[in-house]
Amino acid sequence: MNWYMAKIVYQIICGEGNHKPQFDEQLRLIEAQSENEALNKAQRIGQREQETFYNQQEKLVQWRFINVSELYKISALIDGAELYSRIAEMDNAEMYKELVHKRAAHLQSNTTHHYLQLL
Repeated sequence: MNWYMAKIVYQIICGEGNHKPQFDEQLRLIEAQSENEALNKAQRIGQREQETFYNQQEKLVQWRFINVSELYKISALIDGAELYSRIAEMDNAEMYKELVHKRAAHLQSNTTHHYLQLL
């Protein structure tokens, strides 16, 4: 068996969709014999995990599966191996860096909290 990393893309539509288009790109590990099998498996996951629900404002929210946009074979599981990279251009560099630091602090806080619960 081989391991693959698939990017599954969903469009998020709230209400009538009169908002800036939103997309969720999810990286998923897929175990399969071949690239074709991995692609088919990732597409089935995408279709199966589409979701529709009502938010707190009673607006319909839809997560619509678009497709699998990328598929990479992982040749070896090596500590520190790069699995994915994306270069993003931002309008505000300082705001982006602040967001990265906030997310890192949140991860650190949750990890510490979880560790303390185990003690």
